[in-house]
Amino acid sequence: MDISPILNGFGVVLEPDNLLYCLVGVIIGMLIGVLPGLGPGATIAILLPLTYGISPVSAIIMLAGIFYGAQYGGTITSVLLRLPGEASSVVTVFDGFALARQGRAGTALGIAAIGSFIGGTVSILGLTLLAPIVAGFALDFGPPEYAALGVLGVLLISSVGNGHKLKAIIAACVGLLLATVGRDTFTGAERFTFDSLNLAEGIDFVPLAMGLFGLSEILYNIEERHNKVHSPAKVGNVWPSRKDLGQSKGAIGRGSLIGFFLGVLPGGGATLSSLAAYAFEKRRAKRPERFGRGAVEGVAAPETANNAAATSSFIPLLTLGIPANATMALIFGALLIQGIQPGPQLVAQHPDVFWGVINSMYIGNILLLIMSIPMVGVFVRILRVRPAILAPITVLITLLGAYTVNNQVYDIFLVIVFGLLGYLMKKLGFEPGPLVLAFVLGSMIESSSRQSLLIFGGDPTGFFTRPISGTVLALVLLVAVLPLIRKALRRRRPDQEPAADEPVEENTP
Repeated sequence: MDISPILNGFGVVLEPDNLLYCLVGVIIGMLIGVLPGLGPGATIAILLPLTYGISPVSAIIMLAGIFYGAQYGGTITSVLLRLPGEASSVVTVFDGFALARQGRAGTALGIAAIGSFIGGTVSILGLTLLAPIVAGFALDFGPPEYAALGVLGVLLISSVGNGHKLKAIIAACVGLLLATVGRDTFTGAERFTFDSLNLAEGIDFVPLAMGLFGLSEILYNIEERHNKVHSPAKVGNVWPSRKDLGQSKGAIGRGSLIGFFLGVLPGGGATLSSLAAYAFEKRRAKRPERFGRGAVEGVAAPETANNAAATSSFIPLLTLGIPANATMALIFGALLIQGIQPGPQLVAQHPDVFWGVINSMYIGNILLLIMSIPMVGVFVRILRVRPAILAPITVLITLLGAYTVNNQVYDIFLVIVFGLLGYLMKKLGFEPGPLVLAFVLGSMIESSSRQSLLIFGGDPTGFFTRPISGTVLALVLLVAVLPLIRKALRRRRPDQEPAADEPVEENTP
């Protein structure tokens, strides 16, 4: 393996500008993780207009820092307030808050910081080794393969993601429909524009993302947290003992592997990884009743896994051009804004972006480890700021940011429309993630499919005659049919009671 591109990547990261943006990104990420509700997706959406004025490498380094930095920050509110700052930190509440009630909040935060650093570092090493191999393999991809991958990505994020599957599929279909708005690139015909010149060029990704993730999250969380008062637990010594480290080392190792592999999967991500790591540790424990009552492993495993997953989710984005989750879809959009197409050619055409982003994660994880423990006291003070003060400021920044993209009031109107749409979606149990992912992939699916049909002379069976696209489409059929098979088998055994060690499935959203 030629290591010169990797070393050149470190040279890119160590440039003063890029180091500064890496520091800014992880600090913003930690702050956003501490403030419950906003999340990295909303923050990245709000900050997208700022990426216009800086270099592509610096922009993506900063946005990546926000993403994995938020995984650190979300732990603090989970432990101190029993209020997850991030969805991926929900599981940490169970044992983290229990430890805080025992006067061991510092231990929980210290173990979480160490586990997060190790999980992130292991995942970065895997990313460094695996990403070039995947990119080299993907050089054989043509329009049929990209079309099949796009369909698989939309289907997986809809069926594997959190929430009600049917609602996720409906949201994805709406995203695909929105992607068709505007002038047809093949024929020049206008579609769904309603004779509006503003819609002739299609719906811009930035106002859509800022509305669905930024404004809607603010509106939803103001309602959810209205009049709720939380007092943070006291923090003592943040350095874990040797006994705590000994109990946690196995959970940290297993969490790193679980997070890395689940993070690569579309729809997997940090949340699913933290749940899987926690469930695995509880199942293999000699005394599973300790979990939920202050088990250190119950903090170490999910916190390690969610940081490992946050890093490994960059593999399909950078090498295949397929976002693994909603936040990756936003970073995908940020790359497109900069005129860079993520995918197999990224390593060859933009090695500074590819290796600069990957190597910045080494620096970012070290910065997070250095800052996370000493800054706990600062974050506790931030938690006392009322949402009623922060929300109007955030809304103002969001609308101003949308206006500065094209200097058009129409973009502010779009942000408000999609903000209200996102708010109604969350109220009705629809997640905006599948919609945004499908919107991002929609244009690629359409153009690749139509190019493929031109290649095949209009014969759709050509997709199945090519080895790679045929295999991917077989996976698409498997993912689509498997839930139907399970449902049919369940109906054939309606009177069979679940075994004692089997979880009972609930059909709640």
